[in-house]
Amino acid sequence: MVWFQRLNLLTLLLCFCVIVFGAYVRLSDAGLGCPDWPGCYGHLAVPDAPHEVAAAEQAYPQRPVETPKAWKEMIHRYLASTLGLLIVILALMSLRIRDPRIPRVLPWFLVALVIFQGVLGMWTVTWQLKPLAVTGHLLGGMTTMSLLLWMWLGTRRAVPTVAVQVVEREMRNERQAAWAMQREVVAEATYTVVPAPRRVRLFAGVALAVVAVQIFLGGWTSTNYAALACPDFPTCHGSYWPQMDVATAYTLWHGLGINYEYGILDARARVTIHFFHRVGALVVTTVVGLFGLYLLLRSAAPRWRALGGGVLVALGLQVAIGISVVVLQLPLWLADAHNAGAAVLLAAMVIANRLAWWAPEHD
Repeated sequence: MVWFQRLNLLTLLLCFCVIVFGAYVRLSDAGLGCPDWPGCYGHLAVPDAPHEVAAAEQAYPQRPVETPKAWKEMIHRYLASTLGLLIVILALMSLRIRDPRIPRVLPWFLVALVIFQGVLGMWTVTWQLKPLAVTGHLLGGMTTMSLLLWMWLGTRRAVPTVAVQVVEREMRNERQAAWAMQREVVAEATYTVVPAPRRVRLFAGVALAVVAVQIFLGGWTSTNYAALACPDFPTCHGSYWPQMDVATAYTLWHGLGINYEYGILDARARVTIHFFHRVGALVVTTVVGLFGLYLLLRSAAPRWRALGGGVLVALGLQVAIGISVVVLQLPLWLADAHNAGAAVLLAAMVIANRLAWWAPEHD
């Protein structure tokens, strides 16, 4: 059980790193650093020998070899592959560990999710950075991180003391004994669940929902290259309500065979995307800010007050980074920090919902 918890935590931290590094790859325009998948110009690593580079550029004349960009893309693939392997190991471990805290379905759902993430990663390249695929890849990564965190929190819950009577039977060999122990109900462990008040559960669920929607809006802004469509703040081109084209801005499917690198939308559609992201930020700030204040000021439990303070800090940093991205004209490190901040804020909402809906009597 201890090793499962440790591997779960390691996988969770690696998933966060994959999300942040994936954002760095996208923001540094290295998403097509390798024009094929899963290799790079037909190699498992970036081609570096002169004859390999010449052959690669002959095979992909529209995409000359840019070694720094190619290595960014391949490192991201190596990290993502390692993450997938660790999730598979967690799923296999869940079959062997006899502990009621270990979920049986969630690890295998994560395996399916990470396989689908691999498909989205392939489409990201083969569909030439199609916003729908890239944004879906981001949402899949955030979902994977959230579920890993949910599982880790579940395995850390305290197990109430229960009277367990194990009936030992004489078996001819250890294999028969192990098989019998798996098939026989030897104990029924009951957990005392103390959910938070209904208003806290509702508040936590709404806060999680608005953060999830805002992550989609942020991903759509980034993948359509609309981060600087409104170069001023708090106005947008000097207006608090600029001219917009919602239909074009949120058309999810523009067809295949199009190179979406650097975007294909006109200025008005990009302004629309950017403006909606700002409106979403205002909603998130209001809802999550009120939720954090409620936990900090109205809750008697120390863990809730600590969580409320953490939520407010994460929210404040994310808002400050988002404004700075516009004011400072999209420095790469700050834009990547904005993605990391979104992951941290999402994690805070997952923790809040876990505590709100499932709170053991003894922590």
